[in-house]
Amino acid sequence: MNALKLPTLVTLTCLLIGSLVAPARAEQQDRPNILWVTSEDNSHHWVGCYGNSDARTPNIDNLAAAGIRYRYAYANTAVCAVARNTLILGRYACGMGTHNMRSRYPVPKQFQTYPSYLRKAGYYCVNRSKTDYNFATDDKSHWDESSPRAHWRNRDKGQPFFAVFNTTISHESSLFQQKKTKARDQGLIPKTPSRDPASVKLPPHYPETPEIRQDWVTYMDIVTAMDQQIGRWLKELDDAGLRDNTIVFYYSDHGGILPRAKRYINDTGTHVPLIVSFPEKWAHLAPAKSGTVSDRPVAFIDFPATVLSLAGLEVPEAFQGRAFAGQAAVEPEPFVFLFGQRFDARMLRFVRGVTDGEYRYIRNFHPHRHRGIFTGYPHGQLGWQSVFKLKQEGKLNRIQTSYWTTPQPAEELYHTASDPWELNNLADDPQHQQRLARMRDATLNKMREIGDTGLVPESMYANISKQGTVYQYVHRDKFPYEKILQTALLTGKHQPDVADELQRALQHGHPVIRYWGATGCTVHADTCAGARDQLKQLLKDPVPAVRIAATEALYKLGEKKLAMKSLVDILSTANQEMIALEALNLAQALGVMSQIPESVWKKAAQNGKYPQGMQNDPRNPNLQQATAG
Repeated sequence: MNALKLPTLVTLTCLLIGSLVAPARAEQQDRPNILWVTSEDNSHHWVGCYGNSDARTPNIDNLAAAGIRYRYAYANTAVCAVARNTLILGRYACGMGTHNMRSRYPVPKQFQTYPSYLRKAGYYCVNRSKTDYNFATDDKSHWDESSPRAHWRNRDKGQPFFAVFNTTISHESSLFQQKKTKARDQGLIPKTPSRDPASVKLPPHYPETPEIRQDWVTYMDIVTAMDQQIGRWLKELDDAGLRDNTIVFYYSDHGGILPRAKRYINDTGTHVPLIVSFPEKWAHLAPAKSGTVSDRPVAFIDFPATVLSLAGLEVPEAFQGRAFAGQAAVEPEPFVFLFGQRFDARMLRFVRGVTDGEYRYIRNFHPHRHRGIFTGYPHGQLGWQSVFKLKQEGKLNRIQTSYWTTPQPAEELYHTASDPWELNNLADDPQHQQRLARMRDATLNKMREIGDTGLVPESMYANISKQGTVYQYVHRDKFPYEKILQTALLTGKHQPDVADELQRALQHGHPVIRYWGATGCTVHADTCAGARDQLKQLLKDPVPAVRIAATEALYKLGEKKLAMKSLVDILSTANQEMIALEALNLAQALGVMSQIPESVWKKAAQNGKYPQGMQNDPRNPNLQQATAG
């Protein structure tokens, strides 16, 4: 081999090897980085670019000026762990049995998280650092890194990254007195609010209390501090020279933060800010030009599909959302689906709904329950406490006390565009009946489509999970879904034959139908006197949820002594957290906690963290009045 041929052979060999390696490396490098910067508990109306002239959020506003601001973006539910479950799985939590706050029920193994698809495609996936995914899993296992120190800097050279950076600065607990003091001492927020509390305009469903006004202006400073954190994270991208190759999302995990916001599927609880910024290199993946506003309704259910679409990956059939950007973008659904059920220890309301941004429909399957949150976590805020105190004193006006009274409307329809606080229910307005019917159908059809597991009482979930998953229980062929749904809908109907239908349901072979039959008898107690004997038989039902529902119905039918005996028996024998919690919720709702022997409710409280939390003040007369209202 002559001198010329050897280098040529070496060169050709190197080129050949390079040709085999380069495509894989180029495939990685020629994909955008994606960064999610997220905040907690702040509705869209706390952000300047969404029209709040009092807000000081320059970093978010600048991101919007260079990106796409989504006018109608929503968390599908109004509390963090459940919203994150929908995000991480790309499936509606209420179709998986994972829709109740801080629950850890299993899901079928075939449903993979969206970071798993990105990691398989070569992305370095980091989470900094909120997890709280609300199903039986090792939350950190879905990421390459998940910790307060996780960072996209730790990826391999040339490797694209997907990162979630979450700030807790704006969480509802930031208005707890101890945290406010700490934030001021650390210089995170001013020693005194930067705005005059008297200068802000409160929503009409808030009473005029100094505490509410103080919390309002303090939270505006907290949101400013949150914006500054967002700015620091964006500067890290700029300093690393990566902004030109990174698509940036900013959004909050759901709405909030003052009364009737977080934990409510109204606009105040679900409408979030969403801004997506595309660098010029990746502008072809954007659905609109920079600096524009999109009226497309989008929701968390759509985010996983969108991220995979932006990364150039195929969207799995298991994902239930629709990509709104990237190569796999498709047309949106006409409505965003919303759901809510157990929030913390409060488990007596089951609500579903839809919105298109302009209108919102809510279906309440427990109209005999009020919507108020009477104790617990949010009452760490002085503003919440002041509202509750006025409620106890009977000093709230009709609007301000509306969500504490019973019965509640089975259906709600709001023109959110003209009624942003959603106070004028149009469900009975003759001019809106076609829209009401259309949005009702959209809600119920989505429940059918996903197999909404919320129809099954949560106190059944532990036993179901011993043999499989709640998802599998509801999706098996012999599960009478339509019959159960129609029985549950009887709680909101007032036709003459409702009592007959409910009595037939009490005798059904399926426990969930018996449960809804008994619940319907509570709602329609004035016409269900003929169901007494059947309800008494259900006090011996093998399923605790059915016994609890029958107990309540008998109490409403005047059989109070028998109902109290049943309730005490259930609490005395409860051996699972959600059975005890459901029974304790009923005791509070009926205002009879003081009639339950102390040894009984203390024993029931030992079943888990939520029942235990309810024992703190179970005999508080104010609590009794609130829950009975």
